[in-house]
Amino acid sequence: MRNIVILTGAGISAESGIATFRGPGGLWEGHRVEDVCTPEALTRDAALVHRFYDLRRAALSTVTPNRAHEALARLDREWTGKLLIVTQNVDDLHERAGARRMLHMHGELRSALCAACEARLPWSDALPPGTVCPACGAAALRPDIVFFGEMPYQMERIDEALSCADLFVSIGTSGAVYPAAGFVQLARQYGAATLELNLDPSDGSAWFDETRLGPAGTLVPAWVDEMLSANRT
Repeated sequence: MRNIVILTGAGISAESGIATFRGPGGLWEGHRVEDVCTPEALTRDAALVHRFYDLRRAALSTVTPNRAHEALARLDREWTGKLLIVTQNVDDLHERAGARRMLHMHGELRSALCAACEARLPWSDALPPGTVCPACGAAALRPDIVFFGEMPYQMERIDEALSCADLFVSIGTSGAVYPAAGFVQLARQYGAATLELNLDPSDGSAWFDETRLGPAGTLVPAWVDEMLSANRT
């Protein structure tokens, strides 16, 4: 197994204290998706949408990477084959753990997007509606988040990586949000082996060759140790 594509979801960051989207205490509790995560919501009530993501951005300073993030960063450093970590998460815990061969398909909290010129800017503070883009001068900065109904980022790069993957691994994902939920089927079509590491079976568990259940902080370090040991023999 030389080439690996890894998909991570909310479950890997939940152990760091970042709320998942659904269920009691989830990010959508008290908010309809339509009110905070669609282009229409941004047009209808920009203040609410910006405040929702301002609070999530501020919360990043209260959390740290966990053992699962650290294990994937170790795999990134030591794996000699191709590796791509595709995360659905908008936090920066993978980067803070040290991962580099990765991309955010749903955007990033610590980034602002100009709706006028499409510039992307590092952003750590609050982002009030009407903030001016320093690149073009338009008052059009918004959270750099892929809203429902928008196309995720770098889909061509993801497809290319899946097309040459020997192994596809899904970690901490519900298997309910497309197109990411379809990656396992695509990987199988390309001939990759498939592995799921999750607290509970996902909606797409039947598509995986193997499913291992348990906390990401336990499963991921054990799997990385297994892969790196096999790679050295």
